[in-house]
Amino acid sequence: MEIDTSLIKLPEVRRDGPMSVEQALFSRRSFREFKRESLTLQEITQLLWSADGVTDVRNYRTAPSAGALFPLEVYLVAGQVTGIPPGIYRYGPRRHVLEQRVPGDRREDLCQAALGQDAIRRAPAILAFFAIYDRTMKKYGERGMRYVHMEVGHAAQNISLQAVALDIGAVVIGAFRDEKVKKIMNCETDQYPLY
Repeated sequence: MEIDTSLIKLPEVRRDGPMSVEQALFSRRSFREFKRESLTLQEITQLLWSADGVTDVRNYRTAPSAGALFPLEVYLVAGQVTGIPPGIYRYGPRRHVLEQRVPGDRREDLCQAALGQDAIRRAPAILAFFAIYDRTMKKYGERGMRYVHMEVGHAAQNISLQAVALDIGAVVIGAFRDEKVKKIMNCETDQYPLY
């Protein structure tokens, strides 16, 4: 039997933490300087799950989605993550897995695509959000684009609050060259980078 080494099954999500939502909101800040140590597999699990994780057998997620159409794709760019080889991975929320898309550390490439923002080069890991607009626009027309943008804002805030609760720094970055990011991330042609 052949084992699929391109899939990484993530550990179980912790559903309780030492910090209240109110404390996380109070403490949330943008950090561009990070600890030099690697992130753990559990920390990455919590961050990915907070962005787009399944919370219910009916496929409900941690962030609201217009019509439950889930137009977001979340990618992990692993550089220094214990238990995950450097590379680019797509998060599969239903199976709670990472699927490797590109091997090797691509943080420097992403830094250049993001106009040289050094925080990307130094971050142990990067989470990238892509939209598949058609998933939502098929139902809602042009207004669906607005819904997708609202959804990515919800998901990004979830990550920001989860990072505070984990006592790790995070910053949201929106300045980058879309086509360069798409090429580096090896994403599908109908996916558009948002964060």
